[in-house]
Amino acid sequence: MKKSIIMAGLLACIGLTATAQEVKTEKLEGEPIIQVFSNFHTGFGDNADDLGFELERSYLGYQQEIGKGLSVKAVMDIGKSSSVDDYQRIAYIKNALIQWKSGSFTLNGGLISTTQFNFQEKFWGYRYIMKSFQDMYKFGSSADLGLSAAYKITDWLSADAIIVNGEGYKKIQKKNGLNYGLGVTISPIKNLQIRLYGGLNENVEEGKKDIINAAAFIGYKCKAFSLGAEYNYLKNSGYNDGDDLYGFSAYASVKVAKSTDIYARFDDLNSKDDFNIANDESAAILGAQFKVGKNVKIAPNFRMNMPKADGVKDYYSAYINFYFGL
Repeated sequence: MKKSIIMAGLLACIGLTATAQEVKTEKLEGEPIIQVFSNFHTGFGDNADDLGFELERSYLGYQQEIGKGLSVKAVMDIGKSSSVDDYQRIAYIKNALIQWKSGSFTLNGGLISTTQFNFQEKFWGYRYIMKSFQDMYKFGSSADLGLSAAYKITDWLSADAIIVNGEGYKKIQKKNGLNYGLGVTISPIKNLQIRLYGGLNENVEEGKKDIINAAAFIGYKCKAFSLGAEYNYLKNSGYNDGDDLYGFSAYASVKVAKSTDIYARFDDLNSKDDFNIANDESAAILGAQFKVGKNVKIAPNFRMNMPKADGVKDYYSAYINFYFGL
């Protein structure tokens, strides 16, 4: 009897040990997300007192595959207030999503990255230096709560659709309207990419109008250089009838050494009947990027902002942008 009890105890211990080993073996490893954008900048002439170091943005998060084509991702966005009188840091949850991939089909749900200008931002490739055109001039939000789906139809054609709240990731849903978007990406020849996108942000308030967004992009990218141009149109911005914004952005980069790029960009923003004349402008940037190891980038650049309002002087500045990422 004692031998049976001892044997049963040993078997139980072996079983628990084996189970523990199996659990340990099945443990899935994830990947941390760390990105930090900072700069040192100075203005010139009348703006020479605009001088200092700036920590623009930090992204902290984690992503992990959980099997059967599923993965999860969560990212915290730590930035600064848009108010010049507010010196406090602000933090938002930018992504909290689950993704499912099966063959050529991808489905995202939760607080997801939007598809309105994500493609252009990746092609531009210097987000830590300057936002893409639509993000810069508030044509839409880079993340929102909802669903998106993408399907690669052929090697040269893919399509995507998105349905989100429309308020962006920094605000809670306070209206019943939704934001719908459809996109098509075409690669007719090697390295050439064409992107078309259309979206509608529903209005539910009396006296207001739906917001309509349309964008077209064409770009060529190879190992030696890249060239891209986009045209963007936003009808009824702020849900206001006739408050239309439109403009284009053109950018290029050239790899001059293994770890060195030269880049340039020109933006031009306009508004219908000059309703937004205080913010309408042309803007240009010229600079270089140096990669220091695997995780650090340094990018000195010179910028010009040319307001279209009468009597407002052009603004000239120099930046040194810094990037750290894992």
